[in-house]
Amino acid sequence: MVDIARPASVVRQKKIRRLAYIAAGVLVVGSVSVALARLKPAAPTVERSTVWIDTVKRGAMVRQVRGLGTLVPEDTRWIPAQTEGRVERIVLRPGAPVKADSIILELSNPQVEQEAINARLALQAAEANLANLRVQLRNELLTQQASAATVQSDYTQAKMQAEVNEALARENLLSTLVLKQSQVRAKELETRTEIEQQRLASAAESTTARLAVQQAAVDQARAVAALNTSRLTALKVRAGFAGVLQQVPVDVGQRVAPGTNLARVADPARLKAELRIPETQAKDIAVGQRAAVDTRNGIIEGHVTRIDPAATNGTVTVDVGLAGELPRGARPDLSVDGTIELERLDNVLYVGRPAFGQEQSTVGLFRLDPAGSEASRTPVKLGRSSVNTIEIVSGLEVGDQVVLSDMSAWDAVDRVRLK
Repeated sequence: MVDIARPASVVRQKKIRRLAYIAAGVLVVGSVSVALARLKPAAPTVERSTVWIDTVKRGAMVRQVRGLGTLVPEDTRWIPAQTEGRVERIVLRPGAPVKADSIILELSNPQVEQEAINARLALQAAEANLANLRVQLRNELLTQQASAATVQSDYTQAKMQAEVNEALARENLLSTLVLKQSQVRAKELETRTEIEQQRLASAAESTTARLAVQQAAVDQARAVAALNTSRLTALKVRAGFAGVLQQVPVDVGQRVAPGTNLARVADPARLKAELRIPETQAKDIAVGQRAAVDTRNGIIEGHVTRIDPAATNGTVTVDVGLAGELPRGARPDLSVDGTIELERLDNVLYVGRPAFGQEQSTVGLFRLDPAGSEASRTPVKLGRSSVNTIEIVSGLEVGDQVVLSDMSAWDAVDRVRLK
């Protein structure tokens, strides 16, 4: 076999062809890379069933705020201890219905019992002294009246005798000396009569004053006796009004000081709702606004009666007075859910409230395309909000569908596919 030498031109042509193929391949790969780099990244897929989609509407929107709370009695009374004592017996337990005179528990205090006895005896002594003084002063007054009457009688007789003597003297039947003596006697008795009348009047005034002093002592003793009797009676702790016994925060054998709360009684027929509204939503609440309270067993209509001036733990307490009959199961300390109606907005653009987005702010919401297969992030300016809806100021139109669910997992993309 004989090797045949190839011409140099053929070898050169093959090299040029190879280089051309390489250059074309590099050019194709570069073009494809550039084209791929310019393509948008594929949109992530989101299960449609896992997101909440709502449609933008125009019409009336009722602004509301919602808060959790409890039912509390409007008439509640803590019964304090009026005196120091020891708890001897607890008669009634929480939950028992009570009347005004129902005895809840009994205390004991020997000192209070002794003071009540002493005060009662002191009152009896003061009343006896008053009765004795009244008799004594009456006798003194009668004696004075008798003395005044005697002098008055003597004066009358002396005056009559003087008149007789004057008549006899005019007839020269009686000496002038005897006449003057009778006149002087009559004058003296007249003066004594006036003095006795003054003494009688003074005695009457003195009688009234001395009786008033002793009566004051009796009144004082009676007040002390009444106070000690009330303290003795208070050892049997009564409800004070009809209702239901809620708490008895003491135990048998415990010593209590005056003012210690012994029991709490409430009227279960008159309840109100104490709602805790987030402080950021409470600025538009006003007394008199309509409200609805959900007891989980029925909804009760009502209205705002009081707004706490201070916030506690980020919430403001709002009292709602309830109207109408309470549903079955409504009782003090029952957890409830309340909604307060702030205002009614007419002809506004609104949508369901998104998971994230406060009123008077701008947020990015995913708006669905007409086909409903994809959603693109759209800046939306929000206005006034309610419990479940929020006003749209700009960014959306009537009929637009938006995703209201939490889309924070796709913050890095502006477009998602809905499957």
